[in-house]
Amino acid sequence: MASILTNNSALTALSTLRSISQEMERTQNRISSGYRVETASDNSAYWSIATTMRSDNKALGTVKDALGLGAATTDVAYTALESSISVVDEIKQKITAASQPGVDKGKIQKEIDQLQEQLISIAKSASFSGQNWVYHQTGTNTAGTQAIVGSFNRDNSGNISLTTLEYNTGSSSLIAQTGTTHLTTTGILTKYHTVSYTNSLGATVAAVQATSSIISLDITSMGADLLSLTLAATESALKEMTNAAADIGAVNKRIDLQKNFVQDLNDSIASGISKLVDADMNEESTRLKALQTQQQLGIQALSIANSDSQNILALFR
Repeated sequence: MASILTNNSALTALSTLRSISQEMERTQNRISSGYRVETASDNSAYWSIATTMRSDNKALGTVKDALGLGAATTDVAYTALESSISVVDEIKQKITAASQPGVDKGKIQKEIDQLQEQLISIAKSASFSGQNWVYHQTGTNTAGTQAIVGSFNRDNSGNISLTTLEYNTGSSSLIAQTGTTHLTTTGILTKYHTVSYTNSLGATVAAVQATSSIISLDITSMGADLLSLTLAATESALKEMTNAAADIGAVNKRIDLQKNFVQDLNDSIASGISKLVDADMNEESTRLKALQTQQQLGIQALSIANSDSQNILALFR
């Protein structure tokens, strides 16, 4: 039935055209923003997941920075230990030279004095961002467990936690003191080492404590037996320093591995978020082209439907 009051064909065409326009607006928004799911109204489940994972990814970025700081700190400590090993090696050579009959021990001690000052300088300067793992003072920079943030975790229940990489700096402590007084029980270079040595009679003397530390060492008036004891104590210090350097090297390697893992994890999460919410630009551009065609056809259909009323007038002519 044809009616001049209600043009059903025009209403249908208009409804179709309105639907096409709304779909075109959504498609154009996706193309301009790059997102298929930009707000919660687009897809609340995917939007919620993406928002949470973006937050976690930012936390992982901070973890990566913390690992970089930890790597720098361990690098400095390792460099200090490696340099100190070279200096103590020289002190060992001086003690060996002083063990020869007729040698002027006073002159050798002057060289040892300079090497001791160098050890103190190395230990004091081995600081990064306020952390020094080889030089410790009671009450200000005490040796203990240092924790480096290694990872950010979220379990199935949504609970979050941090994984830390820990190292006890007591193992790498070269110089330990209270105020300006060197401690004799801690610090590889400040403590008195208990060792076994061979005396001038060729007998092995077990579990003897050295009469001085590497830092306080003075060989000027030492006899053959004390020099042998001091040489054994110096060798003991070298072994401890070597072990400490190896431990820090292992920590540094683990930090590098964890840093690479966090970077890969960061990239994987970003890729996963992209798959959830990013728009497929090829698909969206194809859809937009189709919608533009549908819109043109819809306009034509509306124009034809509107002309039906004009056709009725022709019957009254």
